Amino acid sequence: MRPHEAVEVPAGAKAAATPDGAATTLDSPGETAVRLLAGFAGFGAAAVSLAISSSLLTAAASARQWLLLPALAAALWGAVLLGWTVAALRKGSFPLPRLSAVLLPAAGAAHLLAIVIGAEDDLAGLNVSNPAALLLTLTVVAAKGWLARRTATGQASRRTDDGGHAAGGSGAGGPGAGSSGAGRMLVAAFAGALAVAAIATPGLAASTAGQFAVPHGSHSGGGAAGGHHSP
Repeated sequence: MRPHEAVEVPAGAKAAATPDGAATTLDSPGETAVRLLAGFAGFGAAAVSLAISSSLLTAAASARQWLLLPALAAALWGAVLLGWTVAALRKGSFPLPRLSAVLLPAAGAAHLLAIVIGAEDDLAGLNVSNPAALLLTLTVVAAKGWLARRTATGQASRRTDDGGHAAGGSGAGGPGAGSSGAGRMLVAAFAGALAVAAIATPGLAASTAGQFAVPHGSHSGGGAAGGHHSP
């Protein structure tokens, strides 16, 4: 970076100096919480998509080979979404923004179409899994869009700032401002994790993989003699 090159800082974020004198952007607690919410929702949507694939694969094995294609598509999308979410959390930004802006709404539309069409009796669990996947996908889209608008607003305000130093100093607050903001961020992240879990858990449990999962409390060998592992 050149010595006097301006740095674009999103609205609500702070600029911090690195040892070489360059400036880097720090997310505000609100932006960090929304980014974490998008990550939680991405993990949940990926897991539910893989669970939907398990249900479709089971049905495809019972003389309905036409379900093999959507089963493989759901599995591929779940794996891609999982990798994309990991990369987004690791980098602190959403990779492939243009491609994800197309694929995420397309996945939501696919889940919505599956809801409208409905499922047969032996795939009734998809009537729960698909709405869960749709809600989680829309959560990722909403969080991603909100963060993009915050970044655009920060860039616009930076360009109109004549002095070029407003983003780095104002709004720092007192000594307790950082700890208070971090506390609110943790509360918001915890609430987001609970909300995502409340949506994803029924979607996972309703799938074929969820129905064959070992119940909690049955993992130890000293309990009841029955269960999924009984002959």
